[in-house]
Amino acid sequence: MGSMVDPKLVEPDGEIPAGMKPDARESWPPRELIDSYLGPFDFEFRPGEHTDLPSDDEAVKAAARRFRDVLGRFCSGVTVVTAMSGETPIGMTCQSFSSVSLNPPLVMFIPARTSRAWPLMQRAGRFCVNFLAADQTDLSDVMASRGVDKFAGVGWRPSEATGSPLLDDSLGYVDCTIQAVHEAGDHYVVIGRVQDLALGDDRAPLLFFQGRYHTTGS
Repeated sequence: MGSMVDPKLVEPDGEIPAGMKPDARESWPPRELIDSYLGPFDFEFRPGEHTDLPSDDEAVKAAARRFRDVLGRFCSGVTVVTAMSGETPIGMTCQSFSSVSLNPPLVMFIPARTSRAWPLMQRAGRFCVNFLAADQTDLSDVMASRGVDKFAGVGWRPSEATGSPLLDDSLGYVDCTIQAVHEAGDHYVVIGRVQDLALGDDRAPLLFFQGRYHTTGS
């Protein structure tokens, strides 16, 4: 299946994403100027995700922590988004996943700009969202880590629709091609068109609440 990625979608080299005016960046200050007077603040919001908050101001840090703590009261499921980069499987733990549309069938996930896996997924033009079960916390931690072979010892098979990795023992999956990508602050909103989906095992889901893993019984 051919890639459905719009060539205007944002790439690491800074091209203008679809939906934005061609001159949108002209009014933005250069990154060098911003970095010259704003210091980094490593801020964890989702599993395995670290975002630099560009300020040393204590009030800004406090506001960011409050944002994280309040949004952390919203309980969500945990997924692993996968794709193939050439012959190499890639994956990332993702809490920020949602359905978008029934007709056509669309879903979305929201990777951070700092994600190493996302640029590879974007180039592939396709991805698969695997829903994790309560006993798959170790798998979630591995896929959220950096600097390791994430798929070492992990059972998977290529999906029929896109060839993206389907993880063994997941609760279900949606296999997608990339429909659109939108810039959203320090993240991207990725819209995927569902090409295939299926139910997996009927087990309790893995949940994320207030910065920790939970299950329906905890």
